[in-house]
Amino acid sequence: MATEQNNINLKPYNSFGVSQIAERLVEFTSYDDLHAALTADPTILAGSWRVLGGGNNTLFISDYHGTLIHPVSKGITVSAERGDDVVIRVEAGEEWDDVVAWAVSHGLWGIENLSLIPGQAGAAPVQNIGAYGTEVKDTIESVEMLCTATLNRLVLGGEYCSFGYRESIFKQSLAGKVIITAINLRLSRKPAPRLDYGALRAEVEKLGEPSLENIRQAVIAIRESKLPDPKVLGNGGSFFKNPIVEPEVAKKLLATYPDMPHYPAEGDKTKLSSGWLIEQAGWKGKRVGNVGVHDRQALVLVNHGGATGGEVIEFAQQIVAEVEQKFGVTIVPEINIVG
Repeated sequence: MATEQNNINLKPYNSFGVSQIAERLVEFTSYDDLHAALTADPTILAGSWRVLGGGNNTLFISDYHGTLIHPVSKGITVSAERGDDVVIRVEAGEEWDDVVAWAVSHGLWGIENLSLIPGQAGAAPVQNIGAYGTEVKDTIESVEMLCTATLNRLVLGGEYCSFGYRESIFKQSLAGKVIITAINLRLSRKPAPRLDYGALRAEVEKLGEPSLENIRQAVIAIRESKLPDPKVLGNGGSFFKNPIVEPEVAKKLLATYPDMPHYPAEGDKTKLSSGWLIEQAGWKGKRVGNVGVHDRQALVLVNHGGATGGEVIEFAQQIVAEVEQKFGVTIVPEINIVG
């Protein structure tokens, strides 16, 4: 059954720990509950509305005058088996890391490198979450959703989701037109370790063989060593996308900074490290008022307590300006800014 709350403080609903008020919050536990709630009360979709998942990639910069739709649906089931391939259906409200833990415990490969990424499963395809050489698009079989214009159930195959680097059709042509209710992931019983990114291989070797459990524990260890716990220090994870630049831009920068981290990207382009750029610009560990850059990971902006969303954005804009001035490269936010 869907539930509704009015004039609710969003501090518990966003990992930045920013206090803003939402006019209305509607939570649903299943597709049927959501459909029934929207049918019974057309005003939910008549005004301003948006889906709020785990709030781990969202920064509220003002009160929200409208309705936030929040999935709390739970459930992971096997929906198909084809040889070594296993398709699992995951409700949108499942915590993403719980999904990874479930897959690892069932001997299924494909998302182990995405361990400890905060947020809900329904948000995973929207952002095309990724880490350590893996993106969720590699496993998306299909996405189930409700069409807000017709209130009909839709299923979209992964190949039609227009996935890109932290991009998808859900941030483009389908933005504000659908509500994701479940995702179907295509995993495999066949071992396929991906270890050639960052320090992952070395961390796995400390634990022994490249098993699912060892890879998961290695990823968790690396992430915990670099990233603050939002329950202790408010943050939204990686605040900026890694910029993708033209070959001539990368060549020019590497001539000046030969040790600059860089990775191949589509179309002969080069992906740079925003964290490295920010650190080289002198912002790692820097603090202005209640907002700062984490001292172990320059990609992460943190709320030291009492910061407003507006203060976070102002701080971020200063970083963007100095990185652009020093390197001629523009970095853009990865998080969703609401307000």
